[in-house]
Amino acid sequence: MPVTQNGPYAEIIGVIDELKHTDISENRKALLQSLIDYVQAKVAEGKAIRINFICTHNSRRSHLSQIWAQTMASYFNISGVSCYSGGTEATALFPMVVETLKKQGFRVQKLSEDANPIYAIKHAENEHPIIGFSKKMDDAFNPNSTFAAVMTCDSANETCPFVPGAEKRIPITFEDPKAFDGTPQQAEKYEERSLQIATELYYVFSQIKF
Repeated sequence: MPVTQNGPYAEIIGVIDELKHTDISENRKALLQSLIDYVQAKVAEGKAIRINFICTHNSRRSHLSQIWAQTMASYFNISGVSCYSGGTEATALFPMVVETLKKQGFRVQKLSEDANPIYAIKHAENEHPIIGFSKKMDDAFNPNSTFAAVMTCDSANETCPFVPGAEKRIPITFEDPKAFDGTPQQAEKYEERSLQIATELYYVFSQIKF
């Protein structure tokens, strides 16, 4: 698997290098296989790969998943990958997610100051920034057809048995770091969840064959 030499920032590469030594359970690998199969099929067909990560409020796990998936596609030099996120409702990208990403090497610029701020999140010097803000899964900013819908929380997975326009619906759920908001463990738990998501998406994209 070729790794791009013009990929993520050095700080992010450092985080990824640590992920390589992290074990993933066989149960989690089984959950991830559907996403691997989807991406592999698109690569084999030479088609665009669109993945929309969906959670109830589009405030935490879905954003972390979107950003790490786009980063891993860049790291493994898999072209034609566009990652999105959405919710069953729109709220706001939670500030601790932004702080966690900054700590892990992402460059973040806040573009607006309203109740649902817009952020430009860069993972590499020569790549377009990921535009981060909370939105419903069918927002015009997201694709309306030929995409995989990855359900990142149990609530969205249970309440959205059908995602309009999705070619494939894939449940890969993560525990919500929101449970630790306002506690001394908050920063630690957000970092832990981000690293889990990064580890599993590293595994997904590392399995793709050209």
